[in-house]
Amino acid sequence: MVSFKELGLVNTREMFAKAINGGYAIPAFNFNNMEQQAIVKACAETKSPVILQVSKGARNYANQTLLRYMAQGAVEYAKELGWENPQICLHLDHGDSFELCKSCVDFGFSSVMIDGSHLPYEENIALTKQVVEYAHAHDVTVEAELGVLAGVEDEVQAEESHYTKPEEVIDFATRTGCDSLAISIGTSHGAYKFTPEQCTVDPETGRLVPPPLAFDILDAIMEQLPGFPIVLHGSSSVPQEYVEIINNNGGKMPNAVGIPEEQLRKAAKSAVCKINIDSDSRLAFTAAVRKVFNEKPGEFDPRKYCGPAREEMERLYKHKIEEVLGSNGKA
Repeated sequence: MVSFKELGLVNTREMFAKAINGGYAIPAFNFNNMEQQAIVKACAETKSPVILQVSKGARNYANQTLLRYMAQGAVEYAKELGWENPQICLHLDHGDSFELCKSCVDFGFSSVMIDGSHLPYEENIALTKQVVEYAHAHDVTVEAELGVLAGVEDEVQAEESHYTKPEEVIDFATRTGCDSLAISIGTSHGAYKFTPEQCTVDPETGRLVPPPLAFDILDAIMEQLPGFPIVLHGSSSVPQEYVEIINNNGGKMPNAVGIPEEQLRKAAKSAVCKINIDSDSRLAFTAAVRKVFNEKPGEFDPRKYCGPAREEMERLYKHKIEEVLGSNGKA
């Protein structure tokens, strides 16, 4: 067994407490390849705490042993960049079983999510509590989920969303002992978060405008659980400039739309202390790669197209940190 402390990682307990008190949110960027060292560079240069998220699918793709050393390497790389005390958490995103969560704890993850939101309420509590008891024995923090997000991302899929019920959150948090709670208030997984029928059309740009998040539900949850760390999944904004670059360079992404950044800024100033962003970095990477391939169809050196993609992701991460989440200068 490897302790996350041996790798130089931290859990989420202190970073969430500071975020709630400071009125900002911690970026949770999904991580599964070397090009995403852009996350570390962006956070080191902005001095932002960060959560490197790894889904079950990403863990299978990248190999669990390599991921562990990539996380350790991220800490050392951050120090090389002048970040003396990196605040980096390695987190399992959407763990679907006790066995997977246990394996991640044993391999050096400092935080795990157990997602039992698809289960009946009592079964969700029982599974979450089992994970909490094992993780807390190793000082690993646990995120749970109550409510269901629609959309598709990796192996997580749901046709319809079910908003979190504020009347259930006290009972759930108390009985499970979880450290943070992912809720459903209208965010959604993937790059197609809303159908055109759910949106209105901006008369000036012709772009789809998604429905607003259910801040009334968030307010009710915060009233029930004052000061408790809340998490938003499926919070990519799906920048239209990336969608246009992709579509103009051989891609096909009609009607891709995400969560407006002004709504995420509002959420970040509340008890929402962790905001998950994955699709946006995928779009930034893909837009840069497609542009290179279109402009230089003879290019075959991965460094020549992955390099610009890494630079574009770094720009995206810095923008999210400084202009949306407000986590710059907090580590």
